[in-house]
Order: sequence, then C-alpha cells, then structure tokens
Amino acid sequence: MTVLEVALDTARRAGATYADARSVRLTEEALRVKNGAVEHAAGNVSKGIGVRVIAGGSWGFAAGSIVTESQAAALAARAVEIAQASALSKKADVVLAPETPVVAEWHGPCEVDPWKVSLGQKVDLLREACARARSGGPDVRVVMGTMSFVREEKTFASTEGAYITQSLVASAAGVSAIAVGSGEVQIRSYPGTFEGNVRSAGYEWVESLDLPGHARKVGEEAQSLITAQQCPSMTTTLVLGTNQLALQIHESCGHPTELDRVLGTEASYAGTSFLTPDMLGSFRYGSDLVNLTADATLPGGLGTFGYDDEGVPAARTPLVRHGVFVGYLTSRETASRFGMRSNGTMRATGWDRMPLIRMTNISLEPGPESLESLIRGTDDGVFMDGIKSWSIDDRRVNFQFGTEIAWRIRRGELAEVLKNPTYTGITYEFWRSCDGIAGPDEWVLWGVPNCGKGQPTQIARVGHGASPARFRNVRVGVGRW
Repeated sequence: MTVLEVALDTARRAGATYADARSVRLTEEALRVKNGAVEHAAGNVSKGIGVRVIAGGSWGFAAGSIVTESQAAALAARAVEIAQASALSKKADVVLAPETPVVAEWHGPCEVDPWKVSLGQKVDLLREACARARSGGPDVRVVMGTMSFVREEKTFASTEGAYITQSLVASAAGVSAIAVGSGEVQIRSYPGTFEGNVRSAGYEWVESLDLPGHARKVGEEAQSLITAQQCPSMTTTLVLGTNQLALQIHESCGHPTELDRVLGTEASYAGTSFLTPDMLGSFRYGSDLVNLTADATLPGGLGTFGYDDEGVPAARTPLVRHGVFVGYLTSRETASRFGMRSNGTMRATGWDRMPLIRMTNISLEPGPESLESLIRGTDDGVFMDGIKSWSIDDRRVNFQFGTEIAWRIRRGELAEVLKNPTYTGITYEFWRSCDGIAGPDEWVLWGVPNCGKGQPTQIARVGHGASPARFRNVRVGVGRW
C-alpha cells in the first residue's frame, strides 16, 4: 500500500464519504542579473502531501511535509476531524459532479533539462543581454536579466479509484531596461512583463527567446520614452499588442468566468463576478468577432496539464462564442450545482493548499486581419503594449490599465512614441467595441506566473494566447503626471 493509499484508507475508516490525496514535489530555481552582476540566485525544493476529505457533508483538509505512512494516516484523520467540525455550521452538503476515475500518467514537454545547464552558462547569457540593453542609450541606468525554472512532480489518488502521476517543467526568461532622465523613469521589457515569458518547456524555451538579440531594442525604447510626448487624454481607437491583451483577457474574462467567484466563495478576497448564471447563453459579452476559450490541452501553455487536482481530464471549453457568454470554469462541486460535469480547472499551487478553480489557458481566438491591416485601418488612434499597471473592481466590470509604451497612429501608420499610456473602460462595452483581430500567424501564447487567489494566497501559473486586436471609442490617457 502506498502512502496515498494509506491516507485514503484511513479517511474512509474515519467516516469520510470521499477523499483524495496528493503528493507534490516542487523544485525551483531563480536567477537575476542586474547591471552585469548576479543579484539573486536561489534554489528551493518543497515536498509533502495534502489530504482532502468530505465527511458529514463538509470539506476537511490537512497537509504535512513528512511523507511517511504514519504521517499520511495522521493527516487523513485530522482532515476528517476538520470536516466533521465544519459540518456543524454547513448550509448544505457538498455534492460532487460525477467523474470517471482513471489510472494514468502524463508528462509535459521538456527537451533540455534546465537543471543540467550550468549556472555559469545561464549567467553568461543574462550578462550579455544586460550589456546589449545598456547600450540602448545614455539614460539607461538599470538593466536586468532573469531566468526561473519550476519542476512539479505530482501524484493524485482518490477513494473513487483514480491514481494519476504527472510531471511538468516551466521555464521563463526576460530582460528589461530602466531609463532615468528629465524627471522621468521609464521601463521596457522583452519579451514581456512578468519574467519575460513563461512556457511549459525546458531550457530550449530560453534559447528560443534570443534575449541578447532583442536586448538593445529594449534599451533603445526605454531611452526613447524619456523624451516622448505624454499620451493624450481622449476617446479614440485603441490597438493592443499581445502582451497587454493577455492581461486584459486575464482580468476581464478569466477571473469573471471562475464559477467559485460567481457563487461568492471567493468574495472576501478575490471578489465576485458580474457574469451571473442568468446571463449564461444569452449575454452579449463582446462583438461577433470575439471568441474566448479555456484550453488546458494547449501545447506549451503554462495552464496546460493532463488532469486537474480532482482527477478531471484537461479540457477545451468555450467561454465566449461570437460575442455571447457561454461557459464557466468549474470544479466538481460547483458544476454539480448546475447539473453539469466539471471542465477540470481545480488546481492547488502546492501540497499544502486546497485546490481552487483556476484559469487554464484562456485565449482570444485569432481573426482574419493582421497588425498591419489593423493599423492601416485606423485613421487616428493609439497602439499600446507592454504591461505596466492594472486595476479592476471586484466584479470585474470597471478597469484601468497602464502599458509600458505606445505609438500614436496617424492616417494608418505608426507615428511618434507616447509615454505613460493608459486606457479605461467597462468590460463588456470594451469587448463589444472590438472590430478587428489579427490572424494565427501573430497569435502569441503568454505565460502568467503570478495569478493570486484564495486565502491563504495561492500564486498560480496560467496562460493566455492572443493576436493583436483593435477596439473603437476607448478612453485613453487617464491619470495625472
């Protein structure tokens, strides 16, 4: 009998009507080079098991870092005690949507093991990228190169008979430049904000980014922002690049379609959602061009896996089809309340956390245009990209974003650089104003490694794909500088 089977057997004998157990081993490495010097180099290994049970109609959970049979049994017994205590104040019994238990094994892609690449090789690459970014201009004062790697090895078992082992590697790298001058502090990043870009892949992903080859442009753009004109305040046509559009999708589509938020179980911290169940299937979320999909099967996505932390297979789920809101991200518990099957979005960030509904890879499907045609079709507007700041209310309706850089669009061409670009809007009015989306050749899959949710907080890894898109009548240039 394995450690997980001991936990399940103990839970069952203690009165649990359902139990699952996860053993997780997380191996992490992070490296940051600042102005050519190694500022941060750290590694961490975390290992433990978590046991989740239903007893008396309520959830109980216990976790520990000592992975032995006696510890597993003790954790299972404690989880049952917690569930039974919670049942004293329950409003209704927990009911799970049916799921066929599977015995399976799944491994994410990894061609080059990051832990077999020497630290010296990694540092040399980041130093070269920093040096080239620094050459971008005399006001470039700070340059940073980063890399990070995560290996997750996990086994899941349930009293229903599921037994699933999974492993994945995530790799990230990026370079940024900060220019200081004329009372301004401006930043540019490559390939994007949030650790550059992150993929479910090995070190081959870092090599494919070619940080040194793009670093000088990063420095040059940071330098150009020092003397750039302020983004004007006006209502105009807005074209968004894929890095910023990924965050727009994350905040205004990903979070409001999480069914636990809709049902109020995340209200005290993460907030709720304006997408109430009466809107499902009929609410006009965006224009006819807007198709948004949750896809946990997307190759290389940071929200890609074989099975979620309830043993549900990874799925591809439409959220918005031709502008109409049609789907939620669900768990077995929330799906059962609507007579549905779970679409497999329950994930925990470690062995010591209960799984929550989390975004997988939430993406805007590509359209028929190109970035060139979107700009050519804009007589007067602004093109923005690069994540800098964000704010959105707890129901995900009113938002304001700031980007690293923008260009004015005049008579169908990119013109002068604009600094401190911002835009604001109402989620559904914004997406309804979308009148152009670039095609699959310009579709970029971004990894977001820092999605916060839950109490205690869990920082999850999720993905978003998008091509550049155009939105009409958007208010830009909000704020004071």
